[in-house]
Amino acid sequence: MVETGGGRLHQRRGAAAFVAAKKTLLAAAWVVGFALVFLWQSTSISLRSGGARGGSGSGGVLLGLLSAPLPPPRPAPRLRPAAYNLTDFGGVGDGRALNTGAFERAVEAISALAERGGGQLNVPPGRWLTAPFNLTSHMTLFLAEGTEILGIPDEKYWPLMPALPSYGYGRERKGPRFGSLIHGQNLRDVVITGHNGSINGQGEVWWMKHRRRMLNNTRPPLVQLMWSKDIIVANITLRNSPFWHFHPYDCTNVTVSNVTILSPVSGAPNTDGIDPDSCQDVLIENCYISVGDDAIAVKSGWDQYGTAYGRPSSNISIRNVTARSLVSAGISIGSEMSGGVANVTVENVRIWESRRGVRIKTATGRGGYIRNISYRNITFDNVRAGIVIKVDYNEHADDGYDRNAFPDITSISFKEIHGRGVRVPVRAHGSDVIPIKDISFQDMSVGISYKKKHIFQCSYVEGRVIGSVFPKPCENLDVYNEQGQLVKRAVSLNSTELDYDI
Repeated sequence: MVETGGGRLHQRRGAAAFVAAKKTLLAAAWVVGFALVFLWQSTSISLRSGGARGGSGSGGVLLGLLSAPLPPPRPAPRLRPAAYNLTDFGGVGDGRALNTGAFERAVEAISALAERGGGQLNVPPGRWLTAPFNLTSHMTLFLAEGTEILGIPDEKYWPLMPALPSYGYGRERKGPRFGSLIHGQNLRDVVITGHNGSINGQGEVWWMKHRRRMLNNTRPPLVQLMWSKDIIVANITLRNSPFWHFHPYDCTNVTVSNVTILSPVSGAPNTDGIDPDSCQDVLIENCYISVGDDAIAVKSGWDQYGTAYGRPSSNISIRNVTARSLVSAGISIGSEMSGGVANVTVENVRIWESRRGVRIKTATGRGGYIRNISYRNITFDNVRAGIVIKVDYNEHADDGYDRNAFPDITSISFKEIHGRGVRVPVRAHGSDVIPIKDISFQDMSVGISYKKKHIFQCSYVEGRVIGSVFPKPCENLDVYNEQGQLVKRAVSLNSTELDYDI
């Protein structure tokens, strides 16, 4: 087919028109983009100058954008064969209506599904006031972004429960104790998770009553699971518990991951973050904890009651945690450890603005043991005392404790310990009846803020220093080089000068 000259001319004109159209579109897009940038700049100036208060011009446009509906919340992933919303059971998330009945009806519906894989309860955005309620096995409690479960402050709504068997009469008061806001016993396969929704104990009233001695019973934890296994708590926030925030008691296979725990760092007594108590196979990772007592405290019962109960805490891993405790410690073991604590690994932890960094605390009368505890890659930032081992923590369940029950402390290692602004890097204070055995320090460099002779304090300790350790260690320890060769024997086990106010 022969193409005529007119056809070629028509094609050239079409191509030229197409190019011109593209240029026009590009120019229009450039003008629109410039206009948007100009509008944004004008809006910023208008807001800074107060022009937005009039609701006109570019400031008014921005206010219109701000008042536009928010995008819908992320849908909850379906993690169980069946899923419900709390509103299906009459829940109202206005912060005033009491939702205890709605939670109870939802849990009852899920409990009927146990043989079919259980169910999931989705709590949508809102403020859901409730009294304490129980979970069930094979259940997922999912808290959406913008969800807040609120504990009702009035103590008359909180049930009383028997004292924990390993604590005798009760941790704070004789007799029954208040049950936790979210509770469970003898459960299996329980998950509390979400898109960082929160559980708020509204503990301010409880703290005030505790200080004024107005309570006749031990305060309630926020979340407590007892005699249960296969527990996951992840991707949520816990805040303002009346007492301890999360207390797994005699549980197995517990994971706490990506959890934020917050309460005032002063004026919120005993608001520990996570307290695994007579638990086995526990993983705590990727958490941020800033509370009014120990951020994490590993426990196993109190004096003769813990000894009789006889359930240790063991095989516990704590890693990738940031902790703050202005009145206590970042990571603690004890003081209630009469059932024994063993095989605990603490690694990749930063502790900042705290009274103590890591602490082991016990006393005559506890009995039990603390052994095979490993700390690695720990960073202290403005901490008054970095490492503390204290064997005279003389708070007892009652006068019936055994005066000859001496805890055994052995095989404690510290490696890659660093920091700055620390007043006393080490205070390891054993006694003639509770010596600290087989303790080791390796690769330690802690910048000090307190110019005192005895800043690495030891008494009744036996162990070693390996390689480079700063500040200069006490003379109670053998010194080895990096190759593991003995350089110097310990001088004595006698006490050194101690600061008793840390």
